[in-house]
Amino acid sequence: MRIKISFPLVCLVGLMLSCQLLQAQYAHFVKQGVVAFEKRVNMYAKIKSRVGSNSFMEQAFEQYRRNNPQFKTFKYRLAFDGDRTRFWPLDDQATPSAGFFGNDPSVDLGNTIVADLLAGQRISQKSVYEQTYLVTDSIRRIQWRITNETREIAGYQCRRANAVVLDSVYVVAFYTDQIPVSGGPESFAGLPGMILGVALPYENTTYFATSVEDRPVTAQELEVPKRGKAVNYGQLRAELEASLKNWGDYAQAILKAMLL
Repeated sequence: MRIKISFPLVCLVGLMLSCQLLQAQYAHFVKQGVVAFEKRVNMYAKIKSRVGSNSFMEQAFEQYRRNNPQFKTFKYRLAFDGDRTRFWPLDDQATPSAGFFGNDPSVDLGNTIVADLLAGQRISQKSVYEQTYLVTDSIRRIQWRITNETREIAGYQCRRANAVVLDSVYVVAFYTDQIPVSGGPESFAGLPGMILGVALPYENTTYFATSVEDRPVTAQELEVPKRGKAVNYGQLRAELEASLKNWGDYAQAILKAMLL
């Protein structure tokens, strides 16, 4: 049986297809701007994993829970211009907390990280207690596995990717190809678009974009940090392992935070 299609219907279908092609052709891709990130750490879960059967730690944990919220929040910015990115903390970045776990360096180190994505190099300013390091090394190569799962973050459609870094840290990332810059928060990069969300489930930590400013960035927003003891990644690891060798299991939490 032959189906007759009216001329107006053919025109309507053609018009819809033309609109879709035009929309794809003129899709706006953001190549410069600043992303606002919120880092959230589930302090109750993080501390609970360290308590074990230590009665002193249990008492400290209960006191912390009575006086502090479950989540500790930090504010960061990520400026990007083509193949250059800079990730840094805001000055007033953390929700106030006190007590035994108030200034745990494994929770947040306030890193500043500048990356040249084209050259595959990065400079990271990291501080633990009184020592500040200026780490120059190559950008970490992460073996991402891209999935079909999507979600919207800060108004952008993002696709999920999974990976494991440092041999044991499971990472869930969400990136958007509407920002064609292969960067992201902290040291997470290497996807075909800007990473706007990162979850570290077993570290009880997330980074999610809250807004994206589509605008030219300033030289100050891409400024390379200069203060700190100059080391590379291998030297940093060796120095930390030597200085923390008598700290027991807690040393591993600090080491992991510094190397992420």
